[in-house]
Amino acid sequence: MNITNRTVFIAGGTSGIGLGLARRFAAVGGTVTVGGRRAASLDGLTTVEIDVTNADSVRRARDSVLESHPGLDVVVTMSGVQLSEDLRDPEHFATAETTVETNLLGTIRVLDAFTPHLLGRGAGTFVTVSSGIGFLPFPLMPTYAATKAGVHAYTEALRAQLAGTGVEVTELVPPAVATTPEHKRLNPRAPDLEDYLDEVLGLLGQDPTPDEILVQGVLQHRWAERDGTYADLVAQRSQALKTLPGR
Repeated sequence: MNITNRTVFIAGGTSGIGLGLARRFAAVGGTVTVGGRRAASLDGLTTVEIDVTNADSVRRARDSVLESHPGLDVVVTMSGVQLSEDLRDPEHFATAETTVETNLLGTIRVLDAFTPHLLGRGAGTFVTVSSGIGFLPFPLMPTYAATKAGVHAYTEALRAQLAGTGVEVTELVPPAVATTPEHKRLNPRAPDLEDYLDEVLGLLGQDPTPDEILVQGVLQHRWAERDGTYADLVAQRSQALKTLPGR
């Protein structure tokens, strides 16, 4: 994928990896619009309000973006929440619903909104965002893991259905990334955001574009079952359950 001079919309691009990716696209000549629950001023980036849990909001955001940028050719579905749950407590279900609505259904809503546009152009790129946790669950965040596994499966199906249309589909699979000093304090092994983005842009820039954007730090997650490390790694990650009340 040629990453220069693209016209990009990033749903969920007002912070973290999404904002970092927006700045990187802009730095190589891109015209970038970022979407979030509240439109805000972001270093010269154009913003639009979008709530991916609301179909009308997604449609309004799409119409606004395409009115201003009819040449849009890259759509990134970055919106997501990462919430812990205690599955022994029935009250967790509200958290599960929120997570599914945002991470999985929100992704599908954005893809559905922009698919006719990219098909009409006969070219363009969808970038979905799953997670290493979709391949190696973090038991403290069970529905998050389930939704990210769902995004992976949906992305595979979308790629198959759009084959031959000129629209490519690639999946960004992040590990834990230190997007703030607090994240780095809590997880010292997490790569810094800029280092992570260096790897991501290098992989995105390959021709052909990889089906999955896998930086070095996520390979142990992606291939845990293949490598025979899955059970041990899940057991290690289950230690975090001790942080739940009463455990």
